[in-house]
Amino acid sequence: MSEPKSVRVDVELAGQKMAFMTSFENEDKLKIAARAVNDQIAQITSGPNKSIERAALMTAVSFAAQIQDLKEQVSVSQEPGVSSAVVTELTKKLDAIEQQIDSALDCLSLPGSPRSIVP
Repeated sequence: MSEPKSVRVDVELAGQKMAFMTSFENEDKLKIAARAVNDQIAQITSGPNKSIERAALMTAVSFAAQIQDLKEQVSVSQEPGVSSAVVTELTKKLDAIEQQIDSALDCLSLPGSPRSIVP
């Protein structure tokens, strides 16, 4: 019996239960990523800033900055044995992640806010 091509993953983000579809191989990665996002949002909203929308945006920007740092590290990597093809592939993957974050921010709408929060 073959494994399903995609699986439903239920996570909690900012107090909201959400369901995602992902490949079986990426299920654990999605759960880890959701936990990281949820933890970051919880940390931000535990202070004086209680806005979930603002916390989500701050989290996205924080992760995007971390991706940018990784891209810069990859581009200046002088590790012996690391081929330019590997560096190019890593850069492509980081670019794809960055585009996914941009797309998510473009259509982000949280409960109580039916509009997109990014024009």
